[in-house]
Amino acid sequence: MEDKSLFYGKRLAKMIQVETITATLKAAESLEELEKATAPKFEKFHVVLKELFPLVFSKGEVVKIDESLLIKIKGKGKGEPILLMSHQDVVDAPGEWKYPPFSGHIDEEGNIWGRGTLDTKGALFCIFQSVEELLEEGFTPNVDVYIASSATEEISGSGAPKTVEYLKNNGVHLQFLMDEGGVIKHEPMKGVNARFAMIGTVEKGTGNVLFVAKSEGGHASAPPLNTPLVRLGRFMDDIEKNYPLKSKMSPTVIEMFRRMGRYTKGLTGFMFRHAKGLAPILNKVLPKANPMGAAMVRTTVAFTMADGSPAPNVLPFQARVNANIRFIQHQGVKETLAVLKPIAEKYGVEMQPLYCREPQKAVDFNGKEFRMVEDVIKEVFPGVVPTPYTMTGGTDAYFYHPITENAFRFAPLEINDEQLKSIHALKLFIVNFK
Repeated sequence: MEDKSLFYGKRLAKMIQVETITATLKAAESLEELEKATAPKFEKFHVVLKELFPLVFSKGEVVKIDESLLIKIKGKGKGEPILLMSHQDVVDAPGEWKYPPFSGHIDEEGNIWGRGTLDTKGALFCIFQSVEELLEEGFTPNVDVYIASSATEEISGSGAPKTVEYLKNNGVHLQFLMDEGGVIKHEPMKGVNARFAMIGTVEKGTGNVLFVAKSEGGHASAPPLNTPLVRLGRFMDDIEKNYPLKSKMSPTVIEMFRRMGRYTKGLTGFMFRHAKGLAPILNKVLPKANPMGAAMVRTTVAFTMADGSPAPNVLPFQARVNANIRFIQHQGVKETLAVLKPIAEKYGVEMQPLYCREPQKAVDFNGKEFRMVEDVIKEVFPGVVPTPYTMTGGTDAYFYHPITENAFRFAPLEINDEQLKSIHALKLFIVNFK
């Protein structure tokens, strides 16, 4: 009889082998055009899903929303439904790979190689496989269970918003949902000696803002002082050296540290266990400790893309840099932009917001829904300590706030440091199914 882990691994490999990249949006394309162009590859992926999970598709009520899937498993009708979600699309696979990125190669150590294994076909497989096995056993859930899988998460497309609109129009209010986000990680912070299930209960807002410096241009042979690129450089340097946005530990972060403090020795453990009373100190220390510490307690500004002159011997008429901003709950879009604008103006730089969305309200980690998730994690993964935490990235769950107060972000995957770093890079998924 085939080893069960290998059996699962081969099934996941078949999902990986279908290339579902949502390409980068080009200037000549609209988001709608891009979604239509990539539709055929998702249709192929759906064929594979139906082959792998026949009961899910035959017993469930399947709704296609463009190329996004929504499947309803009818329950006994004793309460509000729940929703399990994980997206189908993946990012591009540049660089050199040890094995082809869509081979789903299983090496001698039992590792599966491929783009999208962690983000998020691994989690999608767990959802479909679990529901398939329960249906094989004749199980009927107490409440309706929805499976949602958008095809546009990586491009912030229409899949999730349209799915929410469909559910809302059909009078659905969710008890809770579970999307990608946190995972199970040993020593999630240095010195924390335990395995933690990191359950995202807060999602920051996100935005892209252009900062533009202009001039009359000219030839590079006789350059004036304070050209556009120089002004942008000084502006960026000012932001980095004199960071203007305020740090504040949220109740979620305080609770996370409190739980981690039980498994942390020395002064660090003491500070974690008493994070609430020591918040003024930690607000100053965390941003200096590491980038993740900073991201948990303040709005972050990352300068990501820049352009200037079209020729090497021409001064730019304008130079631009994009700032990718992740807005935290205590300092949202309006206040953040109000802080950044005068700093930009000091260097003769204009601020042009392209797209900004506000952070969401935190889920109550003392609520019965969170407790239910905790209990299930403890049962399935003995010895693991569940904890709430602040999501620093974006997910499809963001769009579901009109139909639920409990959007959790957690995938039942136990990963190591190497795998964590591989998200949106070279990806592998180690077969380790419970």
